[in-house]
Amino acid sequence: MNRKSFKATGRNDALFAGACIAILAGVGFCGEARAQDVTGNVALTSDYVFRGVSQTSENPAISAGVDATFGDFYAGGWASNVDFGDDTDAEVDLYGGWRSELSGWTVDLGGVAYLYTGQPDGADYDYVELKAAASRAVGPATLGVAAFWSPDFFGASEDEATYVEANAAFTPADRWTVSGAVGRQWVSSDLDYTTWNAGAAFALTDHLALDVRYHDTDQHDFGEAYGARAVASLKAAF
Repeated sequence: MNRKSFKATGRNDALFAGACIAILAGVGFCGEARAQDVTGNVALTSDYVFRGVSQTSENPAISAGVDATFGDFYAGGWASNVDFGDDTDAEVDLYGGWRSELSGWTVDLGGVAYLYTGQPDGADYDYVELKAAASRAVGPATLGVAAFWSPDFFGASEDEATYVEANAAFTPADRWTVSGAVGRQWVSSDLDYTTWNAGAAFALTDHLALDVRYHDTDQHDFGEAYGARAVASLKAAF
């Protein structure tokens, strides 16, 4: 049982460059808008882990994405292969929102649409989450909190779901970043769990970084996908 099966049984591709999405009510940008900054990324990882749960049956994944900013607004897309033990073969995320500085805090309000290709008939894997996050630099460290809410979470049942996370990162030396997070996933069908991760990233070059991270949850009984694991990822940004 992986996190994509809560109701059953239990970050980006250049294809989406220029994607126009308006997830926040009353906030939109398309048509005449011109991106002020466009970045892309490609990553190879030993296991695609989302909120502590393997999305690839503990197998490697490759992902790619693109992000564009329009002043304080942003939009982007991301895609990765997945393996849920059925015909579903890829996850495509489209997201957008508003990010700005307020009294020393970076505030981020937005939304994410999770879409799955090849999913079985009646699976209803696609869903949307609204996001609210804030972070603040404290000396060499950055501390953050985030919350996500979905009215109809992944799967055939109409479950409401909330995820809340606290995270931190700091730079102990040049090119090194140490980071970690603790989160709690609540699902209305009582498939709740806590997850945490800790790891370090090293910048091999200005555009290439290696990240080694440990993930775990408190619900190993949900299945192997919820077990402890170490994951290595190589990510290029451009």
